[in-house]
Amino acid sequence: MTDGTGRHRYCAYYCEENVWQLCDDAAVVGSARAAIVISNPWRKVGIRCQRAAPTPGEPVVWDYHVILAAHARGRWSVWDLDSTLGAPVPLSTYLRASFDYPEGFGEPLAARFRVVEAQRYRTMLCTDRRHMRNADGAYLAPPPAWPTIGEGSNLMQWVDMEASFEGDVVELAALPAALDRLLSP
Repeated sequence: MTDGTGRHRYCAYYCEENVWQLCDDAAVVGSARAAIVISNPWRKVGIRCQRAAPTPGEPVVWDYHVILAAHARGRWSVWDLDSTLGAPVPLSTYLRASFDYPEGFGEPLAARFRVVEAQRYRTMLCTDRRHMRNADGAYLAPPPAWPTIGEGSNLMQWVDMEASFEGDVVELAALPAALDRLLSP
């Protein structure tokens, strides 16, 4: 979905909601697509080429991040609306620039990826934005203008890379194959 100006709906620091919106965006509908939740057991994942980087070229350390992959014209591309690389970007380009693929960052910044079919993500995600509030209830970052998604919140279940929840959790080197499995009937 776009915001009425042709741009994709976007709110900084709400990547899970940005991707939820993007899953049904006209730019990707008709393609095989997957939501990809990125984190690790320490909730300290390094990602380069992010707008929020304090220094260009240095990784941002997120507790989690969510992106969309879409398959069109025989290849996977990544939609990361927080990336300085633009969107869409070929999967191989994104992984090399953002995660130093195939080696990746060492622990504790090494990424794990929860790959789930996009419509399943849209159906299952619930977030009332509680993770973005401080002890006093004030938002840590301004919330999106659109309503919350679902009732309650299961976001931290998506982020927990050690829990059996939705989708497949894979290491960096296995991500392309995990995406390709979504193409198999």
